[in-house]
Amino acid sequence: MSHPAPVPPTRRRAGRPASGVLDRALIARAALDLVTDQGYSKLTMSAVASSLGVSPSALYNHVGSKQELLQWVQEIVMDDVDHSWFATHPLDEALVRWAHTYRDVFADHAPLIPLIAVLPVSDSPRLLEMYEAVTGGFVRAGWPPESIVPAIVALESFIFGSALDATAPADIFDPGEHAGTVPRFEDALAAQRATGADNADAAFAVGLQAMVAGLLASRV
Repeated sequence: MSHPAPVPPTRRRAGRPASGVLDRALIARAALDLVTDQGYSKLTMSAVASSLGVSPSALYNHVGSKQELLQWVQEIVMDDVDHSWFATHPLDEALVRWAHTYRDVFADHAPLIPLIAVLPVSDSPRLLEMYEAVTGGFVRAGWPPESIVPAIVALESFIFGSALDATAPADIFDPGEHAGTVPRFEDALAAQRATGADNADAAFAVGLQAMVAGLLASRV
């Protein structure tokens, strides 16, 4: 008894993925991985499409521009910033918790800092949700409304700088061939290293404590 020849599977046309193959989360995650691994200069719609195994035209069926794609990436990243304490804890405790998670997230995604720091927030519901929660903490602590946004921006500037510092080489302060010419700095550096604490972590803890204390004192 003869059997019919097997029918070869139908191949999907390039650039036209089956329904459900691409979605916002998948595209945003691919873009985030690309920026984190290779830097912003490598983030193109073509590169993201290639990493997903589709054509650029297929990608444009889901996301309209690179700017929109960056806003999607921003949403993913901000998911890991904890702003929940502003509803349940004193302002100083909430600020410390928020700042630590914010800094840790961007230390892992340092190439995103110059991008997200200047992105409009209008198309980023997650970021707006965070700002609403942080603002609520300041309001409950009795802060005048006109002082809240400057305080948030000042803290964010410190957080972004600290996140970049966390990626710096461990020997960034070594004087090299100038050893012996800056004895007081070298002594201070040696004393810090003797503590066993990571320099970037120690600097962040000192700076954050000073900023939070200074902000709270300035409200009085």
